[in-house]
Amino acid sequence: MAEFAVKYADPRGEIHNQIAEGASDHDVRERLTSQGFLVYSVKAKGGALATLGGRAGGRGTKLNLEKFLIFNQQFVTLIKAGLPILKGLDLLADRLVDPKLKPYINSVRDEVRHGSLLSDAFEKQGIFPPVYVTSVLAGEKSGALADVLERFITYQRTALAIRKRVIVSLIYPSFLVVLVFGLIVFLVTYVVPNFAKLYGSMSANLPQMTQILIAVGTTSRDYILFVVGAIILAAIGLRYWARTQAAQLKIDYVKLRMPIFGEIWIKYQVAQFSRVLSTLLQGGIPLVQALGTASASLGTPLLTQALEKAVRMVREGQTLSSSLRATGIFPPLSIDMIEVGESTGALPAMLHSVADFYEDDVGTRMQAALSMIEPAIMIFMGIFVAFVLIALYLPIFSLADSFGG
Repeated sequence: MAEFAVKYADPRGEIHNQIAEGASDHDVRERLTSQGFLVYSVKAKGGALATLGGRAGGRGTKLNLEKFLIFNQQFVTLIKAGLPILKGLDLLADRLVDPKLKPYINSVRDEVRHGSLLSDAFEKQGIFPPVYVTSVLAGEKSGALADVLERFITYQRTALAIRKRVIVSLIYPSFLVVLVFGLIVFLVTYVVPNFAKLYGSMSANLPQMTQILIAVGTTSRDYILFVVGAIILAAIGLRYWARTQAAQLKIDYVKLRMPIFGEIWIKYQVAQFSRVLSTLLQGGIPLVQALGTASASLGTPLLTQALEKAVRMVREGQTLSSSLRATGIFPPLSIDMIEVGESTGALPAMLHSVADFYEDDVGTRMQAALSMIEPAIMIFMGIFVAFVLIALYLPIFSLADSFGG
């Protein structure tokens, strides 16, 4: 008898990890399923090192979500046409839009051919989102794989559209910031030192503001390479530091406390969480498991920790709305809407409404915030340029007056 590492959920929603014996992974899965457990994965214990190696390679590859959605749309079409899953994977493996996806789909096909469940096969690759693997599992359990995958496609397309809209909104302000920074560096390190040489040759008596500007400019020119190197090293160090769990928590706390943008950030996260949770619940995943998967898909440690507390409370019998209220992070309106959904038995639909509402709110607030930032950047640039011009040309006007007298 071989040993297998099993991850499953009991009827109360508690998730367990244990070692089970069986003739094959299929035998272990069937035995646990017949006992009323929801089996997430069954992996050969002896093959742990190989599995970890495959996952490490997978994590090094970034999944192109847009091309992955095209694969899923084609996959759904073939399933609805009545083709078996294995035949559908065979047809799509050689017709993928993304060549980087081909080895993983081939591996999924081979796993399915050897008797693995489709959800297990996708999970073993290590690059597919947890929400996708869970959605496939829900489709297998409910017998409505095509419908569940369509919900996943709709969710991802909506999420990608929101993300693109936010990125497009940030392009122009980012361009302005870079332009202003470049202008400041040019004026301080090139223009100001040249004026300093001119005034030094004239032995002019300079105003206080001109002296300060020249001191800053000459010092900046002498140490510009050192400053650039320090900035690069600081950026590299910050990037490595930001990968740690403690650093990510601190960064999330800073984001949450930022004026204006802190509120936009938390609402964006709530919208993403609500849409994922709605998609999973509509696919037939139990609430506790759906909560765990939705929190893991966010990628924000602060919210993930808060949702772990909510999961424990739901498992103990508390309502979802009261559990989320206890986190102290979710906006009151979202909790009220979820409470109404629970009381009316329409929680998935209400979560979908919460996501729509906050996505629209995030878009509106982002546009309003950016409309204030752009004039602020222009005003700052104008004030700085005016200060530099006045400081540099004031001595010339003073010398002209003295020569005229």
